[in-house]
Amino acid sequence: MREFDENSITEAVLSRVRDATDPRMRAISEALVRHLHAFIREVRPTQAEWEAGIRFLTATGQKCDDKRQEFILLSDTLGVSTLVDSINNPVSGDVTETTVFGPFYVPPPAFDHGADIGGAIEGTPMFVSGCVRRASGAPAAGATVDVWHSDEAGFYDVQQLEKTGGLAGRGRFTADGEGRFHFWTRRPAAYPIPTDGPVGDMLAAQGRHPWRPEHVHFMILADGCRPLVTHLFAQGDEYLDSDVVFGVKESLVRPFVLHQAGAAPDGTLATGEWISLDHEFVLDDSGQH
Repeated sequence: MREFDENSITEAVLSRVRDATDPRMRAISEALVRHLHAFIREVRPTQAEWEAGIRFLTATGQKCDDKRQEFILLSDTLGVSTLVDSINNPVSGDVTETTVFGPFYVPPPAFDHGADIGGAIEGTPMFVSGCVRRASGAPAAGATVDVWHSDEAGFYDVQQLEKTGGLAGRGRFTADGEGRFHFWTRRPAAYPIPTDGPVGDMLAAQGRHPWRPEHVHFMILADGCRPLVTHLFAQGDEYLDSDVVFGVKESLVRPFVLHQAGAAPDGTLATGEWISLDHEFVLDDSGQH
């Protein structure tokens, strides 16, 4: 067949991708063609609009480097990251809910319990503690707990290495025999996602703000358990109901408790105000992952 028009082109493309030998590749390709063609038929773009779309995707790729992933930002801000996460991590019992991974993770340095991971970051001291257990009840002894967060101005270390002098506000801990861990850092802040690229232009055109509520990231791994990627969000933050990447879940909103000078849970004597955050993380050990 050589004559293609609006009525025949979709079936023509589908007939060719059906030769894929891998069943999953065939199913994905067919769905992509059907939905992409349906989108075009619904929107009916002009040639200029289609070319603008191509330029947008090209610019998105050009904005990516080893410190910035604009396509993850695009996925996040369109709700796709949350949709994929929800499909792959259904809620079960009291297992801690997951949320989006985000674009600013890099493998963190390892620290001992009680260490200060704040590095050159300035701000209010923050004591973070937690315990990790399996849904079956046993503590997840030896679990690997990766943590990362922004500074008080909303920037991550990888966005300003010349200022921080290296990684800061991130660390890796090994849960003790009772599944516990604790450390010191600095309080993070609500922050806007980067808006100096195509995603920022898209948000402006859609009349949306770029802000994320204050949060701390966690990734927890333990033998025999589904990996957990999640955040803990600051209770009372003004952006909890309008997170630009749709990542907030009620069970992940926690009090960031303000304390005056005095002794912290680990015995440290704080000379000024400090914040505490504590949470129990429950891992899915059902084996259905």
